[in-house]
Amino acid sequence: MDVTALARPDRLWSVEEVLSSPSPVPAAAGVYGWHFEEPPHPELPGRRLLYVGMAPRRTTTRTSTQNLATRVRYHCRGNAAGSTLRLSLGCLLGLELRRVGSGRRLTFGREGEAELSRWMADNARVCWVEHAEPTALESRLIAELDVPLNIDQNSHNAFYRRLREIRAQARSRARELPVTP
Repeated sequence: MDVTALARPDRLWSVEEVLSSPSPVPAAAGVYGWHFEEPPHPELPGRRLLYVGMAPRRTTTRTSTQNLATRVRYHCRGNAAGSTLRLSLGCLLGLELRRVGSGRRLTFGREGEAELSRWMADNARVCWVEHAEPTALESRLIAELDVPLNIDQNSHNAFYRRLREIRAQARSRARELPVTP
């Protein structure tokens, strides 16, 4: 696959389009790329690819049951506990990360997650490519593209340390606050 399919796609889809029924996102394996009209942080550029992901996620012990449709839609309306993209975006936007439920999960709470979803609806655009072996392809994309919102396998990126620092500060603050129901 040519990396331009994600970096400079022919078509970008809005959050509203992704969440429509039927969704244009295929229920297949592949990789996806998130572009942002306005960047979530002043050190980042706007109107370009900032994050890539894949579905399903395969590890040495298991393969997730997610596909492009379920994963991309989760990023649109899920929470930071289940989406590293949402976690990074919320932290960069200055939303307050909180421990919820038993205290082990971290999210931006109901209001913060809703605010993040609204920001994504205004700014996020996504594209995808179906691919039978997304794990190797995601690694190649992270190595070849400048995707500052990716953390895993991306320590070579100029924004990597700053993003990790911002996320660590948000986690530290969350641990000092009481657990929210």
